[in-house]
Amino acid sequence: MKHYLSINDVDSLPAWVEEAITLKQNPLQDNALGKGKTICLLFFNNSLRTRLSTQKAAMNLGMEVMVMNFGSEGWILEYEDGTIMDQGTSEHIKEAARVVSQYCNVVAIRAFAKLKDKAKDEAEEVLTGFAKYASVPVVNMESSTAHPLQALADAITLKEFNTKINPKVVLSWAPHPKALPHAVANSFVEMMKLQNANFVITHPEGYELNSEITKGCTIEHDQKRALENADFVYVKNWSSYSEYGKVLKQDSSWMMTQAKLGGAKFMHCLPVRRNVVVEDAVLDGDQSLVVHQANNRTFSAQIVLKKILESL
Repeated sequence: MKHYLSINDVDSLPAWVEEAITLKQNPLQDNALGKGKTICLLFFNNSLRTRLSTQKAAMNLGMEVMVMNFGSEGWILEYEDGTIMDQGTSEHIKEAARVVSQYCNVVAIRAFAKLKDKAKDEAEEVLTGFAKYASVPVVNMESSTAHPLQALADAITLKEFNTKINPKVVLSWAPHPKALPHAVANSFVEMMKLQNANFVITHPEGYELNSEITKGCTIEHDQKRALENADFVYVKNWSSYSEYGKVLKQDSSWMMTQAKLGGAKFMHCLPVRRNVVVEDAVLDGDQSLVVHQANNRTFSAQIVLKKILESL
């Protein structure tokens, strides 16, 4: 595998999930695979789970890890061809990606959407720039439009806790005081389209995701109806896609409560705002899988890195 940029880069989701679950039993079983190899983690945005879990995964595989907070420590990069660089940018992606490639065997990138310009965000300048000019494999640690490591961890979690042939899985929008990107929701939808499940997306009108991504999915604007008989409820906020990056409403009635959850398992990628997105009773209850999901971030990253190392 050359790059891991999208959950659709997985050639067989069931096989990867099973292999990741096996890795959890003995995380150091492939420790010799990464000996003498280095991964460089470039963060253009803040991180907790992604940073630590990806480092841990690389260490489990015997790799050396270099970390750079590019947004505060690196030069401001230029991405467009033919630009006269007489303004704020100091280095072009063409040189930066090639130089970084000389220092490592794999480079992983985290660069969020700015939610100002839809076309620019969807062009994925940082991620695609590195994928184009780097001479080593590139891993997406969350980009403007996708978070495939989280989606893979979610698939692992669903497998571990599912007891049905065709479970009902609901992705529910929730309120949030800030405008948040679509990356987690997008990748969760793409991952669920690869599953055998009754999958429903619920959100207020105006919060439709990219229709190219949700094509073929059931969308229900009545949250109560969508949650009926759910086995798993994944809660996430995202800003408007049609009125790009805007917060159209702060409807507290969409917050997830124990009464709404019923007997379903609760999922969220974290970090989460308590008593805004979800009430304490849900997060602190036995049905919450959020800590399990966070743990599985290590093994989603580890299976990705293992596949890449095996192809080098």
